[in-house]
Amino acid sequence: MLEELYIENLAVIEKACIRFQKAFHVFTGETGAGKSILIHGIQAVLGQRVSRDWVRTGCERASITALFTGLPEAVMQMLAERGISCEESQITLTREIRADGGSIGRINGKTASVSALKEIGLLLISIHGQHDNQILLNPENHLHVLDEFGGEDGFLEDYQKAFRELQNTAKELGRRKKKEQLRREKAVVLQKQIQEIGSLHLKPDEEEELETALIQAENSERIISALAGSAGILGLDNEDSAAEQVRSAMLLLQEIEDVYSDTGEILPRLQTCLIELKDIAQDLQNLSESISLDEMQLQKMQQRYQAISQAKKQFFCDFEELIRIYETAQQEMQNMQEDTEKIAELEQKKQSLLTEVTEKAKALSEYRTRTGEKFAERVAEELKFLDMPDVVLTVKQEKGKLTAQGMDAVSFLISANKGEEPKPISKIASGGELSRIMLALKSVIADRDSIPTLIFDEIDTGVSGRAAQKIGIKLREISRKRQVLCVTHLSQIAVMADTQYMIEKHQEQERTVTQVHLLDFEGRVQEIARIMGGENPSSLMLENAREELKRICQEVKS
Repeated sequence: MLEELYIENLAVIEKACIRFQKAFHVFTGETGAGKSILIHGIQAVLGQRVSRDWVRTGCERASITALFTGLPEAVMQMLAERGISCEESQITLTREIRADGGSIGRINGKTASVSALKEIGLLLISIHGQHDNQILLNPENHLHVLDEFGGEDGFLEDYQKAFRELQNTAKELGRRKKKEQLRREKAVVLQKQIQEIGSLHLKPDEEEELETALIQAENSERIISALAGSAGILGLDNEDSAAEQVRSAMLLLQEIEDVYSDTGEILPRLQTCLIELKDIAQDLQNLSESISLDEMQLQKMQQRYQAISQAKKQFFCDFEELIRIYETAQQEMQNMQEDTEKIAELEQKKQSLLTEVTEKAKALSEYRTRTGEKFAERVAEELKFLDMPDVVLTVKQEKGKLTAQGMDAVSFLISANKGEEPKPISKIASGGELSRIMLALKSVIADRDSIPTLIFDEIDTGVSGRAAQKIGIKLREISRKRQVLCVTHLSQIAVMADTQYMIEKHQEQERTVTQVHLLDFEGRVQEIARIMGGENPSSLMLENAREELKRICQEVKS
């Protein structure tokens, strides 16, 4: 519950420290005294949007701090997930608003994002203001109210999990199908590349090897002549050959070997040269004999080379790129085949999920039908207590297309008078009726959730007399299970509270200051009498207020 609220420099509130109990608290005061500012402060610390206009004039910043104790298990778990320590099951939330428009949040003194404050705040406090009556006027909100009353999230969560998977599958299928036409067009190009380039059966480095072979074939006569001629010059076929000349030189040197020994080292070297020359000559001869002058072979090579050159021109690339184009085209065609198979797989998965989602939607719808009957019965009971004895509330449930919320469209219909058919709330409910209907909804939903604190901001709009008294009784009844804070203008509600605060505005040194006073018994008598009869209440009004407070106190004690 909210145990303490500290506000500093928030609009006309300079400083205020308010302590609460697990009870029914009311805030009263003149119109414009600053009761709404108090609610704004609580909303700010719960992560709601703030404005720099909220900062008191002349101050650098406003600060709101709220201490919560006896935290629900859901809050403890959320804090643990965020790595926030929580001693003695209590937590402090702080929101600072700077005059330049910026703000900062803190949890237990550590900086926290506004979204973190909001996420935790949703589990700590539920605030109902006058504008919340618009929830009832818009049927689009009724489904959420019904689900909130139902409390069993399993049906909805189970459905939404399957529905999200169906959505993701449908998106992926749509994305792939959207590209299908482009793939078909590209497949024609790829197929052409595969057929025309593939028919050449290209091999790496083939073009370079073919160019070399063509050059040799086209110059074969020159090559044979040079090789054979070189072999002849070097070999022993004639007396003018290099080998024969070396041999002659060796004979001359051998003739003087007996008289000139210095040639002894040269002769072996000449012998080596002679052997090498004979080997070279033989190799050249073999090469000349290996070269073919086959015209048909030459023609085939020329045709092959021409076909490769033509393909290069057609695809505007060199030989290496030609091979890459072919390999890439094959890979892309394989991928396209896989995409086609994936589309078929996704189609099948989508149909399967659609069947599953439809079945889960039916289960959710049936659950809502059962919930709607209980909801209508419970709300009707609450409304009868709130001085609407003839009210009939009906939950109209229509089935439509599948959405993230299921297949149901829900709207609340009421008949406030006997003999009248139930109609949409927006068409027949007055302001006072809306306030009581919303209180009835809050009352039945409060039995289902674990939010420890409920705040009602001027829920008494359009209500007076006996109906107002019943609202006060109902709020006091709720406060026996939950902490209740209520801003009110009605004495019938204020007198029912366990604790009453008065919001008072006055002038100090030519500045407006709003203060929050905890009223004792006599203070409550004065304030309730003022609410009943205006400023300067008569002694009769004071006596009536005193007696009414005593009566309520006796009832509470008994």
